[in-house]
Amino acid sequence: MPTEFVLTPEEMPRQWYNIVPDLPEPLPPPQDPEGGGKRLEFLGKVMIKECLRQDATPDRWVDIPEGILELYQQAGRPRQLFRAKRLEEYLKTPARLYYKAEFYSPTGSHKVNTALAQAYYAGKQGLERLTTETGAGQWGTALSYAACLADLECTVYWVRAVHKWKPQRKAFMNMYGAKVFASPSHNTEAGRNLLKEDPNHPGSLGIAISEGLEDASHDPKSAYALGSCLNHVLMHQTIIGLEAKKQFEKAGDYPDVVISCLGGGSNFGGFAIPFYHDVLKRNKKIKFLAAQSESAPNLQGEYRYDYADHAELAPQMKMYTLGHHIKMVPIKGDGLRYHAASPILSLLRHRGMLDTVAYPPDEKYVFEKTKLFVQKEGFLPAPESAYSVCAAIDEALACKEKNEQKVIAFNISGHGLLDLDGYQEVLKF
Repeated sequence: MPTEFVLTPEEMPRQWYNIVPDLPEPLPPPQDPEGGGKRLEFLGKVMIKECLRQDATPDRWVDIPEGILELYQQAGRPRQLFRAKRLEEYLKTPARLYYKAEFYSPTGSHKVNTALAQAYYAGKQGLERLTTETGAGQWGTALSYAACLADLECTVYWVRAVHKWKPQRKAFMNMYGAKVFASPSHNTEAGRNLLKEDPNHPGSLGIAISEGLEDASHDPKSAYALGSCLNHVLMHQTIIGLEAKKQFEKAGDYPDVVISCLGGGSNFGGFAIPFYHDVLKRNKKIKFLAAQSESAPNLQGEYRYDYADHAELAPQMKMYTLGHHIKMVPIKGDGLRYHAASPILSLLRHRGMLDTVAYPPDEKYVFEKTKLFVQKEGFLPAPESAYSVCAAIDEALACKEKNEQKVIAFNISGHGLLDLDGYQEVLKF
């Protein structure tokens, strides 16, 4: 039995899938807050125009420009789907486990899928610089890489709690020419206000987003690029699930359970949304499971309008949220430490089409399961992807107890080669 399923470059999907026309009800639009404030107008000034257009497109299928397809191929697409046979055998489970290898990219994560698209469109628009936020550092690295290829400058605001313990990740971004600042920073009014309250503020994705937005607003040749949550980001990421569907055809199999970790929603959405198409349009039966941290279990929050950033510069979106000013405990899988989830995935959650599990913030349970995966499959996942691995193993063990022969598909969104200090601290080896 083969354990690796590969597509040729000619088999790579030529279109992204936009799920919005197929959702079970209309997606609530972003809005300005009651009582004034032109946040929608502000967003139109600071974001890449084509990305904003795609965010609201009614088209189900959106052509991928030839220039982006070339960049995807250079970045290692298509990427493999693996059968985790050795792990299955060790667990003695009747379940069949498959994982998508998004760690095979120049920067080590799935984030390049939208970073390359956004930088490409920014270059076509005539921009000279991109600003952004990053939590775990994967998105900041991906945009630094993409901006470099597009001959753009890049400024990254990095959650301070993570910036402290990942000097090699910062060096990686610097290698691509990016300027990287611990967030909150002294560069922006939002950052300075928070540092006055606490000079050692650990930061959060919501704060870093505010800094990226504010920075871009002061420079007409700059634009802000978001790495998660928004519709166009999830759409760009559907290249993952579209490839996986073709690979499952080659494997002669099909998932009963689709799993990935979820912070804002980019890797979960990119992997799962093409399979949601089969549920919504072809009456397939699939369980969708988002693996999260108890430090930020946003899918267990409230479904309501809220800001995507701490300083309230962006419009309000209807999504599951813990509140944009909530204080969250830092974790090693910091890409999951975001107060809200994608509006698209929030609506699916609201309609009972998305389950969630949240693991303890000490991360020992998650990392112990990931250590088992590493020893059986060889690949080291990023701390965020460790949650996906853990949930898949838990699901496989549940199948063992019930003697169920389910097919479990999970996404490993990035590698953990620059995160070993975090694993070492938690697992104490």
